[in-house]
Amino acid sequence: MTAALPHRRARALKPGSRRPAKDLCSECGLCDTSYVHYVKEACAFLNQQFEPLEQQVHGRSRDLENPDELYFGVHQSMTAAQKREPIEGAQWTGIVSALACRMLEQGWVEGVVCVQNSPSDRFQPMPVIARTTDEILAARVNKPTLSPNLNILDLIEQSGLKRLLVIGVGCQIQALRAVQDKLGLDKLYVLGTPCVDNVSRAGLQKFLETTSRSPETVVHYEFMQDFRIHFKHEDGSIEMVPFFGLKTKELKDVFAPSCLSCFDYTNGLADLVVGYMGAPFGWQWLVVRNEIGQEMFDLIQDDLRLQPVQSSGDRRAAVQNSIPAYEQGVQLPMWAAKLMGLVIERIGPKGLEYARFSIDSHFTRNALYVRRNYPEKAETHIPEFAKRIVSQYQLPPIEEK
Repeated sequence: MTAALPHRRARALKPGSRRPAKDLCSECGLCDTSYVHYVKEACAFLNQQFEPLEQQVHGRSRDLENPDELYFGVHQSMTAAQKREPIEGAQWTGIVSALACRMLEQGWVEGVVCVQNSPSDRFQPMPVIARTTDEILAARVNKPTLSPNLNILDLIEQSGLKRLLVIGVGCQIQALRAVQDKLGLDKLYVLGTPCVDNVSRAGLQKFLETTSRSPETVVHYEFMQDFRIHFKHEDGSIEMVPFFGLKTKELKDVFAPSCLSCFDYTNGLADLVVGYMGAPFGWQWLVVRNEIGQEMFDLIQDDLRLQPVQSSGDRRAAVQNSIPAYEQGVQLPMWAAKLMGLVIERIGPKGLEYARFSIDSHFTRNALYVRRNYPEKAETHIPEFAKRIVSQYQLPPIEEK
């Protein structure tokens, strides 16, 4: 156990006040607490610090000469998994929820930081410290909007909890790691999910109304490996919309500036990551980053079907072609978008190569966004691993403003 350093209390910023990261604020919740004192060091958008934090958390930084670590971060293993007995109502088979429940039931932790829905809005996130399995299960299903998970930091101190599991996305976890030695915990576990392209609640509404046939009945959605967005509706039906049929021109301003400036798609500072992007369709991708992550994986392993991760296809031409298509806001007629989706599903990148396709597509887009809108930050904000990934592609020139 590492003794906690004294926490220097500060007054949280008032709701609606201008955040230090300004337009790049990801609303992680840190500034809503007395830990706002550490924001200049902790915020991913004020102080990019992948290498020192990887060293702190994993004992080393990623090996940039290792192709898998260049893309997916420090890790000990990657595998594909399904829960043998899926949890009803979970977005996939419920691996994240099941692991959190198991850790609480067996006394590994005394509480779990997770995100439930606001009682008044199915898509409005409500961070909580869950103390029962029912409270954990009430948080199942991803929330596609910006979520202030860290606004519960003061509650951790007040509650006297000493063993905690935190479930979160990259920007939240970077801030958490920067202040974790101030929290007075004996043990911290971090279960991460990959994250890209979150939106404000208003932005989500625009996306749903622009894309889905029935926005008011959408329960959850995901951009999937078959190059379609899968919308699940209240009646259980699945609506699928091809990526290439999106109304790109109308949706380019929907995503949060923080998400357009983020290079932590794979949640590199978590102990264990559970997502879908590197797994076959219908499976989850589990990335064990360190010994703590291995302990967490071992706890749930017997409940899972496992298979090795695989990789096939070549992403590079698709990524290069996507750059001008996004820049110009190209939208195909729906029949052509469906046809292209079918073709790419058959011959396109799969498994880890699909994950690389998704990372490449977003990193090239985000590097352009940062260089255009925050040129003074680009050199220090874009991490070296992202620069190497982006350098594989030909990007349009940046016009001086």
